[in-house]
Amino acid sequence: MVSALSHTVPPFQIARFSVEQYHRMIESGAFTENDRLELIEGWVVQQMAKGPGHEYAVGQGEDLLRARVPAGWHVRNQAPITLASSEPEPDLTIVRGDRGGYRQRHPVPSEVALVIEVSDTSLDTDRIKGKTYGSAGIAEYWIINLVDRCIEVYARPDATSELGYARRKMYRANETIALHIADQDLGTLSVSALLP
Repeated sequence: MVSALSHTVPPFQIARFSVEQYHRMIESGAFTENDRLELIEGWVVQQMAKGPGHEYAVGQGEDLLRARVPAGWHVRNQAPITLASSEPEPDLTIVRGDRGGYRQRHPVPSEVALVIEVSDTSLDTDRIKGKTYGSAGIAEYWIINLVDRCIEVYARPDATSELGYARRKMYRANETIALHIADQDLGTLSVSALLP
């Protein structure tokens, strides 16, 4: 939201950056870990502040996923993934291989089975990110929606869809969600267990 005291965007062309340029800016020290930035569709954007409910949902989700993830996969917490024109830092990601395989690079879409964002103040932004994740071919995207106390599950990537995915389903607090990683059925997760 823009307040009355905010500066408006000037009528100049605003620069967009490639993933490579973004990496060079990080390597040069232009951005640091304390800057809390991510690259979305070529734009360097600030990440939202995280409240206690957000932190609870991320930690709880990480614990529940780690207990279910099969051999050959691991859970990443608030770590970057590299897409064609973006480098978002989702709250949780299930990635192929072990952590050691990513010492020199971030995972790419073909190595990502599931991306999860936890949303309270960032709900609109996280829905926009769905288009980015779906266009990249990421199999499934979840939004743990703290505002409406539900989980939005996006599946079947579709770059032509406004949502980025062909299917969207809302799961309420009294429901469960089936967890699938690379065609492996890993049982269900309770929506209420992921909500603060």
